[in-house]
Amino acid sequence: MITRDDVEHIGWLASIKVEDNEKDDFVKQFNSILDYFHQLDEVDTEGVEPTYRVVDLANIFREDVACPSLSQDEALKNAPRSLNGYFKSPRIV
Repeated sequence: MITRDDVEHIGWLASIKVEDNEKDDFVKQFNSILDYFHQLDEVDTEGVEPTYRVVDLANIFREDVACPSLSQDEALKNAPRSLNGYFKSPRIV
């Protein structure tokens, strides 16, 4: 069962400020979510194959076809800064 203290801790972990007037709402919502998971735990899944994907597709790739690429001028056209034909970025030390 989730308490107000748990909500405060979750907020701290997520770096989210939770107002006092919101904590009771979050307690109800979190407990509702946990109740739903408890219902799912009661479902008999004996003999049911695990589902890894909803759609049974495998190895869907496009053809690897060489296409013309952008010219250097086109690639740098919208760059905020460039120098000698290269993207210029802030120096990271």
